Amino acid sequence: MIKINPKDVTVPELQRHLQSAIGPRPIAFASTIDKDGNPNLSPFSFFNVFSANPPILVFSPARSGRTNTTKDTYNNVKEVDEVVINIVNHDIVHQMSLSSSAYPKEVNEFIKAGFTPIESELIRPARVKESPVQMECRVKQVIELGDQGGAGNLIICEVLLMHIDESILDSNGQIDQHKIDLVGRMGANWYVRANNDALFEVDKPITTLGIGFDNIPDAIKNSEILSGNDLGMLGNIEALPTEEEIRSFGEQNNLSDFKEKERHEAAKHLLSQKNTIDAWKTLLFKK
Repeated sequence: MIKINPKDVTVPELQRHLQSAIGPRPIAFASTIDKDGNPNLSPFSFFNVFSANPPILVFSPARSGRTNTTKDTYNNVKEVDEVVINIVNHDIVHQMSLSSSAYPKEVNEFIKAGFTPIESELIRPARVKESPVQMECRVKQVIELGDQGGAGNLIICEVLLMHIDESILDSNGQIDQHKIDLVGRMGANWYVRANNDALFEVDKPITTLGIGFDNIPDAIKNSEILSGNDLGMLGNIEALPTEEEIRSFGEQNNLSDFKEKERHEAAKHLLSQKNTIDAWKTLLFKK
């Protein structure tokens, strides 16, 4: 592996490595105003949610690596401690990108990028009508990480009010991850679309306690067929099937005719279908 000491490379080079390695990154489409009420709309991919109680979002408008100047968004929140974080989906990604151009301060990005401003209910900056989720926030704190080009400025915001487009909800009133059609930022000019084949589920071991990687037999852990992800799924099960369950399953599926490699291949197929129990039965069956 190559080694990169941040002190030995230029800031632009380091930033390219960081942004290409860390992703996909969600995008905060931030709407702010200055003390005179002039609007600004700009996207930031150094962004995420960090707390639910209180509901806290953090994004970072960094200082310019070329000129060491600060963003209008940063300057605005220092004057008016309010911001709308609009969520970016695939329908608006090109318009969003257009708004990221370095227009002069007096240029209204809502107009330049073709977005519709709608009045917020609790704060002064406008929301983006075309965004599927809009969050009215109050800025709690600004943390300046440095005074040189490329230094970030953490804008810590508390969500006061969320607006969610009903068209992206499922039958249970929850945001449907297919309907919202989110995009994420990658390195260079690349984005990723979180939809269709890009979406997959991983069961969260929050309310359960998996047996763990250490309790998987060596013959299975050292398999040439099963991947680390396969083993992770096997280790996430709460309890192994009983000997009777294993024997009955093996007889029903003629596993006596399977060689070890074939059983591992069959288990891998079952894991791809999220059938972890039967994968374990297949792996543990003995003639």
